[in-house]
Amino acid sequence: MTDAASTTDALRTRAVVTRGTRRPVRPTSAKQWVLSGVGILILAVMLFPVYWMINISLQPAGSAIEAAWFPINAQLGGYAQAIADQGGALVTSLVIALGSVVVSLLIATPASYALAQFKVKGINAVLFGILISQMIPGIVVANALYAAYNDLGLLNTVPGLILADSTAGVPFAILIMRAFMQNIPPSIIEAAKVDGAGNFRAFRSVVVPISANALITAGLFTFLFTWSDFLFALTLTTTDDVRPITLGIYNYIGTFTADWSTVMAAAVMASIPAIVLLLVAQKFIAAGATGGAVK
Repeated sequence: MTDAASTTDALRTRAVVTRGTRRPVRPTSAKQWVLSGVGILILAVMLFPVYWMINISLQPAGSAIEAAWFPINAQLGGYAQAIADQGGALVTSLVIALGSVVVSLLIATPASYALAQFKVKGINAVLFGILISQMIPGIVVANALYAAYNDLGLLNTVPGLILADSTAGVPFAILIMRAFMQNIPPSIIEAAKVDGAGNFRAFRSVVVPISANALITAGLFTFLFTWSDFLFALTLTTTDDVRPITLGIYNYIGTFTADWSTVMAAAVMASIPAIVLLLVAQKFIAAGATGGAVK
């Protein structure tokens, strides 16, 4: 008993001493300081165009070359002019982007589930075709769509741009969501079928909720693709009736070359939706992008 009690006391004393001991903090080496400085310098260089865009947007109307390095006398005249001229273009881009997200997910979600869970011959060929479609230059697709849209009456229409932008969103969404759905245990789907659910009910009530992170990731990237699209907007619109913000800024550059504050203000407003979405959905993006990486 005495030996057991002494052993227990010794272990408790050692645990207390170990718990109270702090590991020594290693001093930062010169190499770490240099690497940190290089990283900060690279980050500053990459973010400088964004800063300069915001700085010019707050400057009085005039040339960007003669602008001050800091917006000491900040003015919002450029934003007022940009909202008056480009407000409709921002709404048009928002409608097109959201519509493209809906169309892409409606097509890509069941396709991803079928390619991930169904054992059908030719799946590898289908996946290879999807990858090949991602490599086709956008100008080739735009020219082909122009001829078809001219016959179908879809030029200068919002539905036409939604369908055109979905050609880029659907393949990417399929690749993202299929990688995630491959890791869904078949036993979960089989349990839903045992409870009486059919294939569609199991897909809607089980697979879709589980794949929420992948859906958000695919939808967000589709939104960003569509929001920043310029090629389809330039090729498939020939009038000002339907004008996305990218095309509006392009026309701005030719009209307001002497008033860069208005141009930069429009560019800042065009950047805000993408920044907000990335900040709000960043945790879902990380989970959805890595969900299919580990089995």
